[in-house]
Amino acid sequence: MSDTETSQTVAAGQLRSIVERIERLEEEKKTISDDIADVYAEAKGTGFDTKAIRTIVAMRRKEPMKRQEEQSILELYMAALGMA
Repeated sequence: MSDTETSQTVAAGQLRSIVERIERLEEEKKTISDDIADVYAEAKGTGFDTKAIRTIVAMRRKEPMKRQEEQSILELYMAALGMA
């Protein structure tokens, strides 16, 4: 086997490994997404507003200073439109 063939075999093996890892992670991601959907369905079933919960989850992911900045801009825009 030549060096080129050996390199191609190694590269093909690495590529296969990478693709298989990505496929496993995508399957795990789908499972987690399904679990999250189930939790939202449970929340809705107990009377919670899932849109509000989604907003809170998104807000909690942000840094406090970034969240405060976005809130200030939103309030400014709402005031400019006579909504506040």
